[in-house]
Amino acid sequence: MAFSLRQLQYLVAVAENGSVSSAAHTLSISQSTVTEALRELELDLGFKLLERHARGVDLTLKGHHFLRHARKILGDVADARRALAGPETAALTGRLAVGVTPLVAGYIYSDLIARFRRAFPGVAVEAVEDAGDYLEHLLVGGELDVAVMVLPPGRQSAALQTQAVEVSPYRVWMPLGHPALVEERVSLRDLAEEPHVLLTIDEIAEASEIVWRRLGIRPPVAFRTRSVEAVRSLVATGAGVAVLPDLTYRPWSLEGDKIEARTLIDNVPAVEVATAWRRGSPLSPAAAGFVSIAVTRHGGRGR
Repeated sequence: MAFSLRQLQYLVAVAENGSVSSAAHTLSISQSTVTEALRELELDLGFKLLERHARGVDLTLKGHHFLRHARKILGDVADARRALAGPETAALTGRLAVGVTPLVAGYIYSDLIARFRRAFPGVAVEAVEDAGDYLEHLLVGGELDVAVMVLPPGRQSAALQTQAVEVSPYRVWMPLGHPALVEERVSLRDLAEEPHVLLTIDEIAEASEIVWRRLGIRPPVAFRTRSVEAVRSLVATGAGVAVLPDLTYRPWSLEGDKIEARTLIDNVPAVEVATAWRRGSPLSPAAAGFVSIAVTRHGGRGR
């Protein structure tokens, strides 16, 4: 029996919500419907996708890999519907200049540009990665048509208009077997003596340091890096803990070591990813198509 798009939608919802019950609530269907659909999907594939536990579910290693395929399939379907609904898009030509911040470049852009190229094959895309402040400068100067960027927390640029793509809360990453993992929610106060690994892109490190100052703590810093994979490997091998947005979370390092994540008790403003363009400047058809695809990148469901 071949799997269905609905089963893929359920899998994506469970992965994003962290539990079957939360996914069922989001989808406005019964929990048993989701459970049965995923059980049939696992039987069809011949391997487990999810590990159930008291806090909810985690993806298995194969489940994590299959999730990428599921999102791609759902994205392809959304692109096909868009193309059929507006056949004139296939004939669209021209150039689109896109800017991305580093976190977007690593975790969001490849999916967006693949979907955009399928929907608008005649548009040539030029992209640049840089810090948000410089991308704003390029947008205002007309050198970029649109950007996908992590918005600075609590700061709204009067020069830009934005459209939310994803909101990603922070969680604390810890190696398997860490004593704090017995709790479902963790405070950074309890990790004040732990070495921390800081990610120094898109103001991620600054978010941790702001909370440290608010709590009156100063944990030792084991390492500062611009590489999420370096953070992942260091945390997995016990070199320290890290506070990162959920969009970067993967349960395994490149070496295959397991990483656990826990919700923070402390108030750390979530990371907001958005498309941005110059305020008052109309979007070109290609830029408007890019913004539309960005909003629906999770299988056609906005977040």
